[in-house]
Amino acid sequence: MNLHEYQAKGILKQYGVSVPVGYMAESVEQAIAAAEKVMKETGTDTWAVKAQIHAGGRGKGGGVKIAKSIDEVAKFASSILGMNLITHQTGPAGKIVHKLLIEQGIYYPGEHEPKEFYLSVLLNRARGRNMILYSTEGGMDIEAVADKTPQLIFKEEIDPKVGIQPFQTRKIAFNFGLAGKAFKEMASFVTLLYKAFENSDASMIEINPLFKTSDDLIFAADAKITLDDNALFRHDDYAVLRDLTEEDATEIEAGKHNLNFVKLDGNVGCMVNGAGLAMATMDIIKLSGGDPANFLDVGGSANAQTVEAGFRIILTDKNVKAILINIFGGIVRCDRVAQGVVDAYQSIGSIKVPVIVRLQGTNAVEAKELIDHSGLKVFSAITLKEAAGLVKQAVK
Repeated sequence: MNLHEYQAKGILKQYGVSVPVGYMAESVEQAIAAAEKVMKETGTDTWAVKAQIHAGGRGKGGGVKIAKSIDEVAKFASSILGMNLITHQTGPAGKIVHKLLIEQGIYYPGEHEPKEFYLSVLLNRARGRNMILYSTEGGMDIEAVADKTPQLIFKEEIDPKVGIQPFQTRKIAFNFGLAGKAFKEMASFVTLLYKAFENSDASMIEINPLFKTSDDLIFAADAKITLDDNALFRHDDYAVLRDLTEEDATEIEAGKHNLNFVKLDGNVGCMVNGAGLAMATMDIIKLSGGDPANFLDVGGSANAQTVEAGFRIILTDKNVKAILINIFGGIVRCDRVAQGVVDAYQSIGSIKVPVIVRLQGTNAVEAKELIDHSGLKVFSAITLKEAAGLVKQAVK
């Protein structure tokens, strides 16, 4: 589950991680009140006005502004709220901004030069260990840094038996080129951030930029947290942070039916039982000249109702030119899936795209008879090669 920046910083603050003082606002009036509250608490005379959407690159898209007066806070809040913010992560459709974060300005003159770093905590699945990924090149797309200057990216793996150790936090601060007060502040920051990562059951925390001020304080200037959905039962206070307006409507609907669904940009919808078979089916679609329009795993306990729900969800995508249903009947019975397809077809009415169904396993013969005698425009396949050929014809 993805969080907004203000929500992520709220969690970090609970664990003592340094974040700028800030408050969420949903109107210009609330933004002004938030700015005045921040000024009263910190004495700042500059504010960051930040759009809150589940996507990066907000600054480049015009979603982050630095205000030097309350009037500018109001001006920027008015222009950002309601805007369709387009970034490299939102795609051309963009996202409508409904919320803002108004926080203290931390870019101020002082004795030392301010610096921006990058730091994230995530799971290294290949090693089965948590990992801290960091770079001296903060404020930039980490992908670009990895591509052009990979020597500027460092990794620190954490042994789960002992947790993060002081020598590791000191090593990170050293690689950042810090000394004195900033060195100690960074080591403390990393320790607390890792504690937040573990205790919140996050799958990723990304701080970019991780900011050293001109007086050697360390702040999470921006923060992204992705929570592990499977651990939300341990965090009732986190589950309520989910913002459905930031999620794809079809994925929300799929969740209601316990379907594993991810929307993609292709033209061939697919419905499969099992993640491995789903990946193989998507490969088949690509090899046949099409592009997968979605990932949809109905699971091992699929029945006619879940199949119909999945069928309806796929058909909401106007880009879909064909649908491939590829089911292996191990636990699930193929005839139940076939009945779900027939029921969906009859319930929905006119379906203009061809539907290719491949059912193998338990009651596969009965399932094929149901499909073949349904009188519907459904093409049944026995082998993967045959299914691929039908997909190729449908796409052409």
